[in-house]
Amino acid sequence: MSPTLLTFLAFAPILLATVLLVGFRIPAKQVMPLALLATVIIAFSVWHNSPRYILASGIQGLFITFDILYIIFGAIVLLNLLKYSKAIYTIRKGFTSITEDRRIQVVIIAWLFGSFIEGAAGFGTPAAIVAPLLVGLGFPAFCAVMLGMMVQSTAVTFGAVGTPILVGVSGGIQSPEFTAELSSSGLEFSDYIQLVTSQVVILHAVAGVFIPTLMVCMMTRFFGKDKSWKEGLQVLPFTLFGGLAFIVPYVLTGTFLGPEFPSLLGALVGIPIVVFAAKRGFLMPKGRWTFDNEKNWPSHWMGTLNVKLDQQDTQKKIPLVKAWLPYVLLAVILVLTRLGQLPIKTWLTGITIEWKEILGTSISASSSPLYLPGTILLLVGFITIMMHKMRLREVKMAFSESAKILVGAGFVLVFTIPMVRIYINSGINPSGLPGMPIAMAAWVAGNVGDVYPLFAPAVGALGAFIAGSNTISNLMFTLFQFGVATKLAMPSFVIVALQAVGAAAGNMIAIHNVVAASATVGFLGKEGMVLRKTIIPTLYYLLVVGLLGLSITL
Repeated sequence: MSPTLLTFLAFAPILLATVLLVGFRIPAKQVMPLALLATVIIAFSVWHNSPRYILASGIQGLFITFDILYIIFGAIVLLNLLKYSKAIYTIRKGFTSITEDRRIQVVIIAWLFGSFIEGAAGFGTPAAIVAPLLVGLGFPAFCAVMLGMMVQSTAVTFGAVGTPILVGVSGGIQSPEFTAELSSSGLEFSDYIQLVTSQVVILHAVAGVFIPTLMVCMMTRFFGKDKSWKEGLQVLPFTLFGGLAFIVPYVLTGTFLGPEFPSLLGALVGIPIVVFAAKRGFLMPKGRWTFDNEKNWPSHWMGTLNVKLDQQDTQKKIPLVKAWLPYVLLAVILVLTRLGQLPIKTWLTGITIEWKEILGTSISASSSPLYLPGTILLLVGFITIMMHKMRLREVKMAFSESAKILVGAGFVLVFTIPMVRIYINSGINPSGLPGMPIAMAAWVAGNVGDVYPLFAPAVGALGAFIAGSNTISNLMFTLFQFGVATKLAMPSFVIVALQAVGAAAGNMIAIHNVVAASATVGFLGKEGMVLRKTIIPTLYYLLVVGLLGLSITL
């Protein structure tokens, strides 16, 4: 079979899902079962994966589905608890006291706070937390999901305390060929990883510094009363300032300290600087921008998550510090549980639900439920119940509403994640064919030649689009990218860095990330609408980074 035909067949299920979701606006709950079926048929008939391996991949996918749903549930529960304790009203007023301008709120909440959560937890957690928080502050659900997805870009490569580099790149590049290159260059493995990290932060810095501006401009263009890009550009000095407040410490940390803390420290330094500047009116716009009256919003902007408060609700006052304390606790506990230097991580990961060699195959699955952000979100939720002295009726309503929203996401992800695992495990076959993702990437590499650095980020994005994870994309494609670099006599650490950055950008269009973010605000069934928006920043990121890579390697 020709490589071109093989590539087309590998891409067919993704193409089917994209056309139905984006082109025909069919809900994911109808599209993803069809995409899964197409993947199973192609894996069985073309790649000759056995039914046992296909079923084992599906079971492995269900383990991952549980992890994602657990995170979603925890995020929704926390938001609903804050709603019924009336803390969300205080938080909303707190942001209004800084500024009523929604554009500035995006920089502080979506860009900086979201990047902090990414640095601490990763794995789609920022969108699950930021999107419902924005809805609680009065943003349309559609806009909140779009912004929540855009957060998953610059900070992602160093999410979960550097996991995409420390696990993804490090685990994906190990091979005899790589060991031979290290020996010939006289580098230690840690030196090579640091070379990649230093290159990654520079690439991200150039593209990422404009992401807050793009966030604001897309909000004013697609969700403003006047549908204006100009209204977003009016705050360009402040959005650039917000971008630099994160990027400068991010670059310095990645260059001098390594891959664990760029996103965490970038946000921790950036948040107080930007909040202080906003309170002092530094670089702030003269006019205030906000959304049109909610009664004028199109129905397709709305989700089912309801965080409105009537006049009677607002009689209960929660002090600002106490209202924010759950999110502060969440951030602190996430960081403490992710630091390898502390024993907490070992304790939490020591309790594991595992199925080794599923159905007699080489495929295994595991979950560490206590280590998942979902557990931490629920723990903070229970602390909130006591701290805010909530009544039993309020707690029941918060959990009941959260469970209803979870059901829709569960149905979609039950089909989506198994499809992803079948893709990734398709390389385990008697036909000798490379796995589906590798076949697609190899075709790209073989057809572009010396301009390959322009396309290297797109390969990483493809992996993230399929798997919904920067880490998994790096595990799949880092060795492939290293091999291409070697064949083309290019610096391998540059191409590997382009892979890592492209995989981060691909998170903005990863289908199951869109589903997860949509679920937190009750926006399920409109995933294609979100993808049509988030493809814009994704293409921007891939183009800028690809051109940078090309200029470096020429």
